[in-house]
Amino acid sequence: SLCLFLFSNRWYWQGQKLPSYVKFMEQNYPPGFTYAKFAPQFRAEFFDPKDWVDIFASSGAKYIVLTTKHHEGFTLWGSKYSWMWNAVDVGPKRDLVDEIATALRAHSDLRLGLYHSLFEWFNPLYKADADKSFNTSVFPTTKTLPELFEIVNKYKPEVLWSDGDGDAPDSYWNSTGFLAWLYNESPVRDTVVTNDRWGCGTICKHGGYYTCSDRYNPGHLLKHKWENCMTIDKKSWGYRRDTNFSDFLTIDPLLIFQSLVETVSCGGNLLLNVGPTHAGRIVPIFEERLRQMGKWLKVNGEAIYNSSAWRVQNDTVTPGVWYTWNQKNTIYAIFLSWPADGYIVLSDPVVSLSKTQVYYIIYCVYIYIYIYIYIYIYIYIYILYYYYYYVFLIY
Repeated sequence: SLCLFLFSNRWYWQGQKLPSYVKFMEQNYPPGFTYAKFAPQFRAEFFDPKDWVDIFASSGAKYIVLTTKHHEGFTLWGSKYSWMWNAVDVGPKRDLVDEIATALRAHSDLRLGLYHSLFEWFNPLYKADADKSFNTSVFPTTKTLPELFEIVNKYKPEVLWSDGDGDAPDSYWNSTGFLAWLYNESPVRDTVVTNDRWGCGTICKHGGYYTCSDRYNPGHLLKHKWENCMTIDKKSWGYRRDTNFSDFLTIDPLLIFQSLVETVSCGGNLLLNVGPTHAGRIVPIFEERLRQMGKWLKVNGEAIYNSSAWRVQNDTVTPGVWYTWNQKNTIYAIFLSWPADGYIVLSDPVVSLSKTQVYYIIYCVYIYIYIYIYIYIYIYIYILYYYYYYVFLIY
């Protein structure tokens, strides 16, 4: 999931008046500075869609989800329903959605997904409908639905990721009417899939796949397809200038891989979010994490891609081992650390001494030895560690 613009908790400084954010604005911006005044600062002057696509493809991803409009209502395409509040009229003066879609299809096999927020924090039409308990529907009729028709017809996404019901029911958004058009008449009717956020009460109940909540990871098999939408930055869905190294999920220890393995073993997809800068760059720490993910998948991808949840998700005796299978008599037992005593017990696979074959795949990360000797004073030795990520194949 790729979120452009100024995504962080500072969204709420005007509405919630949180003291730390109010203080930050007072110290860094002139009196009377409004959210709309951020738009000209969003220039995306270093945005290179081909570079983005290269990073996405190298991560081993199979689809992306680009945020076309979040809750502040600013669209990354030149929507005629968002006059002077879009990336073509203000800021970059570019159709960023079109550039990503074009580069993605020209330079990769990745599928295009588009995120779109139903409601908008600052829109007076939405506020007027909310004040009337959503008994009027001026905002979805004149803003939300026309935008949805616009991005589907123009960019033809294969994933449509809806969000932000604003506490309004699906009847207010006319979600069933739009989805009927999407699945029966739209140009993507034979290929598109959607999530479950189409109105208050629909989440985790209706949709092509469930998202249920942010960072949703149930740890067990669901009957319905689902997705774990999570972030590399533990505290934000966007780029923050005030991050510390500890704010980011790491490859070692295996926080990102663990989320991937647990999610896939339970029948879900992993949607991993990074937040680009207002200049249009994906910062090196995000790029590094994505490329590391791709290296791991090049070795172990057969246990992830085109796999299915097995009859058990993790081992009964050794619960840190997670299973997938490829429906061709191959079971993958995935464990992310080498056992201290050098062997591992798996209780759930039923094996035959004459027929079962066991193989393992190894992915290693090396931290090299550095020896600094300060004669007669100190000796510093940084020892070589081996981190093994094993995937066992059981035939």
